[in-house]
Amino acid sequence: MNNDNSKDYERIEKAIGYIVDNRLEQPDLDQVAAEVGLSPFHFQRLFSRWAGVSPKKFLGSLTLAHARELLDAGESVLGASLDVGLSSPSRLHDLFVSFEAMTPGDYKNGGANLNIDYSTVDTPFGPAVLMRTPLGICGFEFLENNEHAQDVVRARWPQATLSPGTNEQTLADQIFQGIPGEPIRLHVKGTNFQTRVWQALLSIPPHHATTYKRLAAHIDSPKAARAVGAAVGANPVAVLIPCHRVIRETGVVDGYRWGSHRKRALLGWESVA
Repeated sequence: MNNDNSKDYERIEKAIGYIVDNRLEQPDLDQVAAEVGLSPFHFQRLFSRWAGVSPKKFLGSLTLAHARELLDAGESVLGASLDVGLSSPSRLHDLFVSFEAMTPGDYKNGGANLNIDYSTVDTPFGPAVLMRTPLGICGFEFLENNEHAQDVVRARWPQATLSPGTNEQTLADQIFQGIPGEPIRLHVKGTNFQTRVWQALLSIPPHHATTYKRLAAHIDSPKAARAVGAAVGANPVAVLIPCHRVIRETGVVDGYRWGSHRKRALLGWESVA
């Protein structure tokens, strides 16, 4: 694990939190840099390296108005995109992500018959653990508060046979840096309803967003917005199944299992890609 990359994201996450909390005052570069303990010059360089644009442009993408713009864009394209699947022009490159559900037996017995390789990888949003069965990725989770990768995997798959994986950083780079590679296949466990929601999430293009209510309508369950929200929150594969693209009707960006600041960062990162 690259400790420098992890510290960089921690600084960026803290900066985003500070800006969100103080957005009505519109803090300038000097104020945000001081909050994360860096000079304006070094903070500008760090942010530009991390996001690919200046802090000013990136931070503009994290506002409530921008979230509402995402919703407006999502309203116009989500219906069609649900029929064609995801082909992304962003940093996700042209990855095609598909998945199959696990058998009911695997779902119920905690993976007793599964062999799962797991690896800790670096991402622009902090360290993450990537889990894979022979049939595809079964989990991708950001690590919080010095969590150990094996503990996270064991909590999700208590009966599986676990093995440390190798070379998974290459796949993480493919996801976040747009490095060409093979189409990505997921092997996930979930109820029929959850997998319907996750399939719909795969069809929301980058730089677009939808709401829980709209997502419920698109899977022909218009009265199930709350259940849709629970299914979105149960998503086992961060970023690749883009649950971060679902926000509230008001445009408020919160309710992400890996932190609201990280959700804002993901949306902002995609918007400037």
